[in-house]
Amino acid sequence: MTIDEELTVLDDNIRRLKIEYDIYFGGGSKKPPTDLEWRVQSTIKKYQDGRMNNAQRFRYNTTVNRYAIFNSLWQKKLRIKEEGYRRPQDAILAIQGVRETHLEKEQKENGKALFAMTCADPDEDRDKLQQLYNQLQEAMRKSGGGVSTSQSFDSFYSFIRKKTDQLRTDYGCQAVEYSVQREQGKVRLKAKPKTK
Repeated sequence: MTIDEELTVLDDNIRRLKIEYDIYFGGGSKKPPTDLEWRVQSTIKKYQDGRMNNAQRFRYNTTVNRYAIFNSLWQKKLRIKEEGYRRPQDAILAIQGVRETHLEKEQKENGKALFAMTCADPDEDRDKLQQLYNQLQEAMRKSGGGVSTSQSFDSFYSFIRKKTDQLRTDYGCQAVEYSVQREQGKVRLKAKPKTK
């Protein structure tokens, strides 16, 4: 193979190596592409002594510099993946599974109860209902929906009384479970009949 052909192969191998590392860091491969990296490094070492004309030397230096930049980034990513850092900077390096994105975190919270309580008799459970009201207001404030100033605790309490009586009548249940949940970025109050 001529020097020009080997430089073309080196360039192609670096391009393939970048793709292989992207697959590895994306979680598609279990081990890094060490064989291909060894081939690239051995080709680089083979031509370090300078048996090339000026055009070939320029092409070689450009390719080696590009490889050095990629290699530096890959080494950082490997270190982060092995040590398991969980810093905001790691997200910039786009390492799969190292840091939860805001969207993934929100998706996990979807449908989960932020606060839940069981109400059998609203008059006896007034303290619990005050907690439910406070948690609902807090969740609305955190989600950016703002606090509902139009609904005081007294109007919330009368709504819960009516809802509890309605569900106990409709379902013949002893109590009602109320929960504050976040679904698709919106805070919701859910009511579920509790038979036991």
